[in-house]
Amino acid sequence: MATEYPKSNISGVGLATFSRLVSEYTGGRVTTTVAYDNELKITSADMPQAVREMRIAGGDAFAGGLAIADPVFGLPSLPFVVQSVETARAVNALARPLYEKALQSRGLKLLYLTVWPSTGLWTDRPLGSPDDLRRLSVRTYDTASTEVMRASGAKAELPPLNDAVAALKEGRLNAFLTSGDGGAGRKLWDYLPHFTPVNYAMPISLAFIRSEAFDALPDDLRERVSAAAAATERSQFDLLANRTAENYARMRANNVVIAEPAPAAVINALRSAAAEPLAAWKARVGPEAAAIADWANRQ
Repeated sequence: MATEYPKSNISGVGLATFSRLVSEYTGGRVTTTVAYDNELKITSADMPQAVREMRIAGGDAFAGGLAIADPVFGLPSLPFVVQSVETARAVNALARPLYEKALQSRGLKLLYLTVWPSTGLWTDRPLGSPDDLRRLSVRTYDTASTEVMRASGAKAELPPLNDAVAALKEGRLNAFLTSGDGGAGRKLWDYLPHFTPVNYAMPISLAFIRSEAFDALPDDLRERVSAAAAATERSQFDLLANRTAENYARMRANNVVIAEPAPAAVINALRSAAAEPLAAWKARVGPEAAAIADWANRQ
C-alpha cells in the first residue's frame, strides 16, 4: 500500500496502524508492506489506476486528489464548509456511502478514512491583509483550493507534493495551503516560518484496496481485515483530538510564528474568493452531496 506522505504524517500513521492491526487480527495470514513519502511515484490522483493495474494492492489517497475522477471526493475539502472536528465527523458519516459507491464503481473497496487537522497557510512572510495574499505563489491541494487562491489574487498551482517541495526549495513557491500536520511532516518551517490558521477545511484521506483482492479472501479473513480497518479509523479519530496542539508545539519548537487568531481581513477575503468555486462544485455533484455541504454550512 502506498501514500504520498511521510510516515510521521497522519496519513502515514494510519497506514502503519492498519498494517500492524491487520497482521494482529489475522494472525499474520494477511500482511501489508507500506511505501511512504511517494516512494513509488504514485500520487493520490493516480492511486486508483495504479491499484487497477496491480502496481499496488491499495493505498491511502488524499481525497482532494481523487476529485478529478468524481467531484464527491471534493466534499470534505470544500472551502470554509467543515469548521470543527464534530462537523467533520458528521459530514463524513453522512458522505461515507457516497465515497464507497464512487470507489466501488472503480473496483475499489474503502477500508477507512482519516480526517486531517484544519488547513492553514504556511508562508515566508506574515499575512496581515488581503494585499499579502496577492504576493503568494502557493501550492494548493485540489481544484477548488486552486480556484480560491487565484480568486484571492495569489498565484496558485497544484504540482505533485514532492515536486512542490522541490519548487519551494528553489524559491519558485513561497506558500503552501496545508495543515500543521502536512507542513510538519515535510518540515516546511525550513522555508516557510509563518503559519496562519485560517481554518480553510478539514480534508480527508481514504484508504482502499482492490475489491477483487478483498473478495478473494476467505470469509473469516474478510471479517478480520474489516475489523482492523474499523479499529484504524477509530484510532485516527482519537489521534485527531490532540493532533493540532501537538503540531503547534512542534512548529513553535522549530521557530514557526503562528498567527492566532488569524487576521479577520485575510479570512474574509478568502471566504469571498470561495463563493464561486463552492457554487461550481455544487453544480457538478448530485443533490445528496450538495445537501450534506449545505447542512455543514449551517453548523
